[in-house]
Amino acid sequence: MKYNIEFKGLKEGLHDFEFEVDNKFFEHFEESLVENGKVKVEVLLEKRSSFIKLHFKIKGWLELTCDRCLDLYEQPIKHETEMFVKFGENETDDGESVIWVHPEEHHINLTQIIYEYITLSIPLRHVHPKDNDGKRKCNKEMLKKKKNYMHPDSE
Repeated sequence: MKYNIEFKGLKEGLHDFEFEVDNKFFEHFEESLVENGKVKVEVLLEKRSSFIKLHFKIKGWLELTCDRCLDLYEQPIKHETEMFVKFGENETDDGESVIWVHPEEHHINLTQIIYEYITLSIPLRHVHPKDNDGKRKCNKEMLKKKKNYMHPDSE
């Protein structure tokens, strides 16, 4: 699979991995908030004898629907986080930033983890970002229709 990291055979220390996320990635998730986007995921793997630490840097854009005018727009995203990988046959609840891997495993699949971190980077309010003049590029016609619908002229 495309989003695997093979850790068996890696020497202790730091190792860089890079993944590209595009439209095909989002097709694998039913009812995804996102269908289109381009995101670069950098993973710095720190291998130690008893654990692995993963540092994620996520940066790119996602196509979202504007809450104000309903047009599609490109939402810049950025997210950094760390996760620990521990080895054991019995998973214990160590919180959300720890994943457990069977001692016999030789790779980690990051597909679901990358998807969740991308989803977490989406702002709650989806609106066109402001341009250099501080104005949003919302569809003016749609905003007029919305305004007329919400506050119709009483004659």
